[in-house]
This record gives sequence, C-alpha cells and structure tokens, in this order.
Amino acid sequence: MAALARDINVPESIAKILIYRGIDDYDKAKAYFRPDLALLHDPFILEGMGTAVDRVLRGIEAGESFTVFGDYDVDGTNGAAMLYLFLQALGATVQFYVPDRIREGYGISHSGIDFALANGVNVFIAIDCGITAVEQVAYANERGLDVIICDHHEAGQVLPDAIAVLDPIKPGDPYPFKSLSGCGVGLKFIQGIARRIGKEEMIRDYLDFVTLASTADIVPLVGENRILVKLGLQAINSAPRPGIKALIDSAGLKPGHITTGQIVFALAPRINAAGRLGDATRAVRLLTSTTPDEARALAQVLEEENRNRRKIDEDTFADAQQLVENCFDVEADPAIVLHQEHWHPGVVGIVASRMVERYYKPSIMMATVDGVAKGSARSVSGFDIYEALKRCEDTILQFGGHKYAAGLTVDLERLEEFQTAFKAAVKDLMTEELKTPEIRIDMELALTDITPRFIKILREFAPFGPQNTRPTFLTRNLEVAGTPRIVGRNHLRFRVRQNGVSFDAIGFGLGELLPRVPVGRRDLECVYTVEENEWTSPGASRPADPVPQLKIKDLR
Repeated sequence: MAALARDINVPESIAKILIYRGIDDYDKAKAYFRPDLALLHDPFILEGMGTAVDRVLRGIEAGESFTVFGDYDVDGTNGAAMLYLFLQALGATVQFYVPDRIREGYGISHSGIDFALANGVNVFIAIDCGITAVEQVAYANERGLDVIICDHHEAGQVLPDAIAVLDPIKPGDPYPFKSLSGCGVGLKFIQGIARRIGKEEMIRDYLDFVTLASTADIVPLVGENRILVKLGLQAINSAPRPGIKALIDSAGLKPGHITTGQIVFALAPRINAAGRLGDATRAVRLLTSTTPDEARALAQVLEEENRNRRKIDEDTFADAQQLVENCFDVEADPAIVLHQEHWHPGVVGIVASRMVERYYKPSIMMATVDGVAKGSARSVSGFDIYEALKRCEDTILQFGGHKYAAGLTVDLERLEEFQTAFKAAVKDLMTEELKTPEIRIDMELALTDITPRFIKILREFAPFGPQNTRPTFLTRNLEVAGTPRIVGRNHLRFRVRQNGVSFDAIGFGLGELLPRVPVGRRDLECVYTVEENEWTSPGASRPADPVPQLKIKDLR
C-alpha cells in the first residue's frame, strides 16, 4: 500500500481503496485514472468481426442499402442512432427501424425484416438484440437479406445463421472483455470498420451514445466500459450533440456537470419513455437530430411521455404492492411473480425493479399482450436471474436477457405452473449471503482524513457504476452537532463533528433513523460516501461552489 501511494503520489488511504479494487501497481492506476482509447482491445478479436467489416465495406462500395434495427430501450435506440450516423458518414444509404414494444415485442421482428425488404435493403444490422433470433434470421436469409448481429445477451442453444454474430459472451468467443453493452458491441464494429479504412479516430464521434447506453443498461463500469464512459462523459459535458443537449435542458440539468447518476435517473427514463408508451423511433430521431429546434421539439414530446409514464408507474407499483401484501408471505416466499391483464407492458420492467428495491427478492411483473403473459424479470445483487429462468424454461414460451434482467413470455394457462417452478429455482439457487442486502465498506476514516486533496482525488474515481461504486467509508465516535431534522421526502439531515472537523450529512429516505441522532450524541458510527452538494439557493445568480457532504448509507 505504501509503495503504491508513493509511486502515484496519493495518500495511503486512497492507495488502500485502489488496492481493494484490484488496482495494485502504477500501470493499472494510470489506466484507471487516465483512460485512453489506445487501451481498447483489438476489435478483430471478436469472432466474426472481419466478415462483418468486409460485408459492410463491400456493400457501401457497391451502393447497397442498409437497415439498422435497434431495440426500443436506451441501449438499443442509442445503438441504432450511432450506427445510422456512422454509416451515413461513410456515404451509405441507410435507414433505421425500431420495433413496437407491444405489437412486435422484443428482438428482431418479421415486420422489421419486411420493412427492409420493401425498401430494397441488402444488409440488415441488428443491435442490442438478435442473438436468439434463429427463426427470424432464417426468414431474412430465405429472402436474400444479409444479417449482421451486434448483441451482448446470452445465446440460446443454437446461434442464428447470420453473416456474422458479434457478441462477446456467445459460447467460445475469445474476446477478453465480456461486459459491453449492446451499443458497446456496436462501437467495436465501428472501430473495426474505421480501422480497416485507416480512420480509427472516428470512434470518438460516437462515445456519447455508448455512454448513455452503457450507463442506462447498468453494465459494469470497469475495463473498456470505464474508458468509453469516462471519455464519453467528457464529450457530453463539453459539446453535446443537439438531441442530447435538448434532453439535458428538458431534464433541468446543468450542461457541463452531467454524471452517470443523472443519466440513470434523469436522461435514460426520458429516452425509454418513447418506447414504453409509444413509438421508440422518436428517441432515435431525437438522438440523430441535427438542429436545436428539431431536438427541442422532440425532447418535449419525450418529456410529456415521461410524465405519463411516471403516473402509470405509480399506479402499477401501488397495485403490485397490494397484491404482494394480500397474496404472498413476504418473509418466506423466495421470489415475487405477479401478473395482471390490465397492466401496461411498457412499465412492468421499471416496476419490477422497484419491487426488488422494496422487498429485496427477485421479481417478475407481467401483463397480458396478444393472449399471452409478457413481462420483465429483475434480480437482487449477485443472483443470476437468467439461470433461474433457464431452469424452468419448459414452462416459458420465450425468454432472453442476462444475469440481472430478462424478458419473458408465458402461456396464460401455465402461469401458476411457471410461478411454482420459478420460485423453486430461486430457492435452489439463492444462498443465505444473497438474501440480505449488504453495504461494502472500503475503509475506516477519521473526518480529518477528508481533506480538499482527498476529495479532489476521489472525484477522479468517477464515473461510478456497477463494480466501480463510489467509495464507502466508516467513521466512529462522531458527535451530532446542530439540530437533526427531516427534510423533503423523509430525508434525514444533520451535522457531525470529530476532532474539530465537521461536515453536513444527509441520509436520503432515512427519516426513520432520526431518534438515533439526538443532539450532542458523541458515539455515533456512520457509513457514508463523500459527495459534493451543488445545490443553488433560490434566487442565486450562479451555482454555489460544490460543498462536501456525507451521504449517509446507515448509522448506529
């Protein structure tokens, strides 16, 4: 620890955090703090890349037409926008197509293939979907349409017979980094093409799309993802394209200060809203818009859709909680599986995530669509929900996804059978350790350790996300200063002091812990992250300088 601290000139407390994350020498620290596109893996390691690149370049040279088919979520719409603009930049004739969530469902659809055929398309590129589209690719092949797949989901037993299947997690693929988003796989495709034509720097123009997609899709922010997202955030904050700038403005955020957290909680829901309640093509049109006026108009449409979506979310979440309280043994049941015919299929994934937060159990929410139950599955930390679904796949018509999230379709007559089988699978796979949420503490600190330099270096740990979370600290023997109070929606605000150093502290949603922080208490233990509050007081002419504060996770 002392050697690393000396080599990279940081306090030993910072070195300890780095070592805890596997960053234990100078070269790893340099790659972590100074990510560079030169550190990306060779795109041609991805199986099928050479074939895919050759087919695209041959098609452009021959004047052939392309369709980019993207999924309707943030990952898919950003991937579609990115490939569409890149192919345009190469002079290709290209269109994009996003399926209707309710009418066509997830994945490559016959309607999308028919759209391409009707428009004289020669090459069909799917992004963020396609790895299980065996029948659909066969349908395209029979009609003379060449298919290239860029996906990051789990493969089925048989791969589609496409020209190329780019997916780092498909069986036997040698690509060393397995955690790319669908859009990230698309960027590797762009990197391969750009390298082949001697213009690899072109990938810089598309890092903003990968940043939105990777952050929203909750992929681990390590390795290549950290490089792409860190550099992409710089692009978003310095010179956002018109569509992203309009989204930032619509969400009431500060250009130049966009973080991964703001993408997850503010920008991504607005992009997703287009496909949840209507036509996701609107999201791609926004992301590819070229003028501020066009972008503002489209962002306003998504803003309205997001408001509607939030209302439907709340109603569905309330329904779901009522069903759980009435029909489940919350303590004993290993998982939650709910179905209601009238629920909106566009919001069941969001509500499934909220059910996981509320009850901390793997949760599935389903609605009736075209005579079958369609829905979304979400998992708790560490539990592989895809594997649980695989164990009861004989009760499922169709499913796909990855460790923490999946989509599925079940015959209405077999819902009860599926529920029983899924609960049995979860019970079998769930360990005692996974049943209780835990807070992982990086290290114990004294408040005197939290210096301006310490905070400045902590800032460089961003972007934060899965497997690169904000460092979490424990401090003991704190004195409660000032008068603790509840603010906003049940948030606990107070001030702590130790050895002459004091900080404001806030615990979001922790209002019930107020009795634990009486004024003058001197034996308080807090688990927290160090963050910077950029709140501007009403009427202020400019943002206040960021003020360090402790964001409380737990206390005793």
